[in-house]
Amino acid sequence: MTAPILKVACVQMNSSADIEGNIDKADAYIREAAGQGVQLVATPENTCYMIYPLSKKRDTTPKEQDHPGLPKFSALAKELGITLLIGSICVCNEEDKLINRSYLFNAKGEVQAKYDKIHLFDANLPNGEVYRESDNVTSGNEAVVSRINDHFVAGMSVCYDLRFAYLYRTLAHEGANLMFIPSAFTVPTGKAHWEVLQRARAIETGSFVISPAQVGTHEGNRMTHGHSMIVSPWGKILAQKEEGEGIIMANLDVSEVGKARMALPSLSHDREYSIKK
Repeated sequence: MTAPILKVACVQMNSSADIEGNIDKADAYIREAAGQGVQLVATPENTCYMIYPLSKKRDTTPKEQDHPGLPKFSALAKELGITLLIGSICVCNEEDKLINRSYLFNAKGEVQAKYDKIHLFDANLPNGEVYRESDNVTSGNEAVVSRINDHFVAGMSVCYDLRFAYLYRTLAHEGANLMFIPSAFTVPTGKAHWEVLQRARAIETGSFVISPAQVGTHEGNRMTHGHSMIVSPWGKILAQKEEGEGIIMANLDVSEVGKARMALPSLSHDREYSIKK
């Protein structure tokens, strides 16, 4: 008997400060993927808006109920009959702080799940770039899992969350066998850490990893690494797009999850321990 297969795609984008233009671009790539039989499409972090500095983004970002992307992506998922992850859309809350929020639409166009980025990117990079996402963004405090179909359950995360292995272990323990990691990784950190962390999260949890990414130069001369990836539960890279915009696709065989977790059943080997100082 053939194991259930889920055909998935990552959209790699170079989003600008033009919200409507970014929505139209994402729309075109999502339609391209759906036209090739893809059942699940995922877009990057900040799909609709890349602007610098973040304070400028805070002053120009609409509230959730007013954001033009949400009704358009809802209608698109319904029209195409696909599951659609919009990696993140920044929306403004009542206190005028940004929320970096990921949206999962089902094939009926309904928002099936939302996830607010828990770990915010505050970093001093070796090339002199300084990031203080927490100055303008309110962090989430809830991990989210959501069922895709009878065989796949998604764990949701965004970009910098990638560095916190315990989050993905928690998601796996809660039933996730597919991890979303939509990102806008910087070039220096991407070159050093992107691939190894993607494969590590897949291997540690015996899960598929789907990581659509931003790529290229954005406003303020900030650059993102690209290299959107789809990784198997054994850590094999099934698809990768290194440079430029476009889509990558892969067929996910759910039996690979069981095989990986049976061969290395580390999820069942957690133990409590004390720390001696």
